[in-house]
Amino acid sequence: MLAAALPLAGCETLAYYAQAIHGEMSLLAAARPVGEVIDDPATLPQLRARLELARQIRAYASSALALPDNGSYRNYSALDRPYAVWNVIATAEFSLEPLQSCFPVAGCVAYRGFFAREDAERYAAGLHARGDDVLLYGVPAFSTLGRFDDPLLSTFIGYSDAELARLIFHELAHQVVYVKDDSTFNESFAVTVEREGVRRWLRATGRGAQLAAFEQEQRRREAFLERLDEIRGRLRTLYASRLPAAEMRERKRAEMAKVEALLEGSPGLRALPANNALLASFAIYTRLVPAFEKLLAGEGGDFAKFYARVKALALNAPSNRGPLSEPSR
Repeated sequence: MLAAALPLAGCETLAYYAQAIHGEMSLLAAARPVGEVIDDPATLPQLRARLELARQIRAYASSALALPDNGSYRNYSALDRPYAVWNVIATAEFSLEPLQSCFPVAGCVAYRGFFAREDAERYAAGLHARGDDVLLYGVPAFSTLGRFDDPLLSTFIGYSDAELARLIFHELAHQVVYVKDDSTFNESFAVTVEREGVRRWLRATGRGAQLAAFEQEQRRREAFLERLDEIRGRLRTLYASRLPAAEMRERKRAEMAKVEALLEGSPGLRALPANNALLASFAIYTRLVPAFEKLLAGEGGDFAKFYARVKALALNAPSNRGPLSEPSR
């Protein structure tokens, strides 16, 4: 992989590829079969219970959701850090479009990931110094798109039942469909799979109270996203105007104050910066979800048929994808 990248860029990019390859290989090298960890007398009872649950979720993913039946999430890696990677998203001062990072295998994506926080902070500082809006955040998992057997990680194995299932379904969905140069398509598709997958799994396993809590959280999240959509719409109009930069900056500041108020009322989000990069990050993961949900419903909720339809649409240019041509959010 690194050899393929050599002709593409200078030292900074090569250093980025080197850290990515080393980080990924280190993570995979630490993986042990889930059954082996469960049977190990040294494994703590709490971890053993979470791994047993993860094994059940993994089986459900393939049997009921038509997700890949391969070696992913059948091993476990214990990491010495709170996140698997740290992502950096950036936009120009007066834009809601994330800057793209392009790679030989994954194509162009709207973020850049680092296995060490200090590397992510260094990269983010450089973007901030030139005037970009920047968001740096930790990510508990990532997908190699089926090229390797992605393991369960200590960074998320302790999540609640619904969140653990959500994450596994999401990452496996990336192995079903992945379109180069279209992060919004990829993430919105995976979010659609995870949401419906969690609903079905909670229902199938008799977790009625957890299902009710999950649906309540989805409604709260939708209300939050609708407010962000309104702000994003006003900013999009503002950035398309020909106002002087000073006036545009002042109006942007007023809108970001509203974003700050929303973040303050949302546990877990209060530490995030209110800027264009944050708004862009939410759009990447949600903008096409309503369209994908309609597509799934149109296939009678049959995941196999849904995947086939999505794969067919993915072959077309973004402007020629029928129900997915016009962003729903």
